[in-house]
Amino acid sequence: MVARNYLENGGHFFYPQIDVAGEKTGITGMEFPLLNYLIYLISKVFGYAHWYGRLINLVVSSLGIYFFHQLVKKHIHERSAFPAAMLLLGSIWFAYARKIMPDTFAMSFLIWGIYQGLNYLKNGSTQSLLFSFVGISLGILCKLPMLFAITPFALIGFNPSMPKNRILTFFAILGLSLGISSFYYFYWVPYLNAKYGFVHFFMGKSVFVGAREIAQNWMAVSEKFYLDALHFSGFFACLFGLFMAWKHKKQAPELFYTLAATTVAFGGIMLKSGTTFAIHSYYIVPFAPVMALAAGYALSFCKTQRIQSLLLFFILAENILNWQHDFRIKEAYAGFEQLESDLDRVGAKRSDLIFVNSKEVPTPLYFAHRKGWCNHNNWLLGSGRIDSLGRLGLKWVVIAKTAFGEPLPKNTLPLVKHFENNRSEEHTSELQSHSFISYAVFCLKKK
Repeated sequence: MVARNYLENGGHFFYPQIDVAGEKTGITGMEFPLLNYLIYLISKVFGYAHWYGRLINLVVSSLGIYFFHQLVKKHIHERSAFPAAMLLLGSIWFAYARKIMPDTFAMSFLIWGIYQGLNYLKNGSTQSLLFSFVGISLGILCKLPMLFAITPFALIGFNPSMPKNRILTFFAILGLSLGISSFYYFYWVPYLNAKYGFVHFFMGKSVFVGAREIAQNWMAVSEKFYLDALHFSGFFACLFGLFMAWKHKKQAPELFYTLAATTVAFGGIMLKSGTTFAIHSYYIVPFAPVMALAAGYALSFCKTQRIQSLLLFFILAENILNWQHDFRIKEAYAGFEQLESDLDRVGAKRSDLIFVNSKEVPTPLYFAHRKGWCNHNNWLLGSGRIDSLGRLGLKWVVIAKTAFGEPLPKNTLPLVKHFENNRSEEHTSELQSHSFISYAVFCLKKK
């Protein structure tokens, strides 16, 4: 959505625009829109297609796996590098590396930056320092919670063998990266929100509220670790790896302190997220490399390569089968691909504002290629709501009948039926029916 608006409205990088802000411009503060802008740049050359974002993320995330392997091999624990990288490849990373979302994209930049930073601290290469600055800056900018992963650097100051001038130089560069990210998220994002009157980006909540919500939703929270991240077998390998890291902390101090620091720091991210962490699977994505590292360390204790390979195969198979549904478009959503042409057919102009009862999911608005609102039926049916939206310019209402399970009760709004998307020619249905119908398009009656 943001990439397409860049293409259609001039491509002003620091003014990202979405379509779900109703009558407003849609310019709002959001995550650093690097992924969106890369889609825009490719679209300038080849014409717009939303799948570019999937390809870009897949390429960057694949490089992230490679640098994760190199990071573990050179700087943390060599024997754990291969199993850890393979486990990360088959983790929740497997699903989100193919989505137009910045989670694995940002984490890949950060992993590269951390790897280059450790290279600089060990060999003093100016090039490594520059690459570290770029990688860490882009990683945190593209996804603010990723900053938890740099916490092990705090331990470098206690390393007596490390040249002090390198430590000071690196921390100066690290401070600059954090300063740039802080400026963007704590000045620029609030500025855009205030100037253009629409808040889109979630900046977290107080740790006290978050802690209470985490406690109230502890079952859903725990599922993110044992179900979404590495599934059951990978999770148990992770627990065993954490235990072994503690047990052998003197033999592998880099591994132990890396796991300990990142785990504690990620707990802070969870507290800032609260219920949001419990609801959304992608919040566990940045912690997947930590879990893969612990599980990889567990597999490094296998007596033979054959045993390790068999365990890897079993864990990866379980994880990939867990995500096999992600390769198919849900039947109830498939019809939305035609929504733009259907709206064109009934005479809806590209500038007309629409409403879709898709709860908080903006996907139908994207496929409609129009601006407007998406929300629950109860919100739309609130006293005076339809009149106020009409005054703001609402002209069309799209009722999603299968995808979101919220068919609008019949005769509840002043609507004139214009189009009904029948997914089976053998069946017709009224407005309140769930069966065979993807959506219906209505025009708001003029008073």
